[in-house]
Amino acid sequence: MRLVDTHAHVNFNAFKDDGDEVIKRSLEVGVGMILVGSEARTSKRAIDYANRYEHGVWAAVGLHPTHLFAARVKGDDYSFVTRGEEFDSEVYGKLADFSKVVAIGEVGLDYYHLDEFDVTPDEIKDKQKQVLSQQLILAAKRELPVILHCRDAHNDLLPLLQDFRRQYRQLLPVSRPWGVVHCFSGNESLANEYFAIGLLISFNGLITFSHDWDYLIKKLPADKFLVETDCPYLTPAPFRGQRNEPGLVSLTAERIGQLKGWSLERIADITTDNARNLFNIDW
Repeated sequence: MRLVDTHAHVNFNAFKDDGDEVIKRSLEVGVGMILVGSEARTSKRAIDYANRYEHGVWAAVGLHPTHLFAARVKGDDYSFVTRGEEFDSEVYGKLADFSKVVAIGEVGLDYYHLDEFDVTPDEIKDKQKQVLSQQLILAAKRELPVILHCRDAHNDLLPLLQDFRRQYRQLLPVSRPWGVVHCFSGNESLANEYFAIGLLISFNGLITFSHDWDYLIKKLPADKFLVETDCPYLTPAPFRGQRNEPGLVSLTAERIGQLKGWSLERIADITTDNARNLFNIDW
């Protein structure tokens, strides 16, 4: 049985002392992974990790919306300082050209932290939309899918993506999806809106201790979802409070199987096929 953790951050500082050990441990149990960047530094580090492994490790490069302005960003299980990076299409274009890069991400909108920056909320939102649009164009021109982050911003993200798809339809794939909304936080209606424009949604350890998405998961079409960890964050039950890692993605897959009445092996096959189709990977 094989699984793909489609959103992992082993390239973050939480793994600076044992990143390769974590990757090898995950590969040994049949879990491949996409290491996702949040700014230039972690995007480069994702590529460095991916280049060390012949199979099972890939990279995504992108500028996360919370890294556009300098601040200390805090949440329930994280705290980090952002440097305030300006998006440079040339830099990210060169990173995207590496053979192990399979996506642009994570990119998107994040309105949860608006009060933590020394600029107005409207300025933050406008800058996030501008940079997201630039990265969507980069992805389309490079024929790469996008990994989308959205927190408290679906009302702006969905219409932006709908407009982008209309404008750049000729650059997007016709017969397969062109991106995924990771750590999906919406309901069935919102999920169907994203499906309608050619996107998938992804679930992580949140669903092992929250029932908010049970109904949606039970009704999900088999070809519309992926699994992820978002490690080192959002550790699934029963390991909450510990550092998350890619090998634990099986617990999310198992929970989806329980809700749908399907075996873990079936969920593994489905989500791995979906990951292959979206990211054009061999695992």
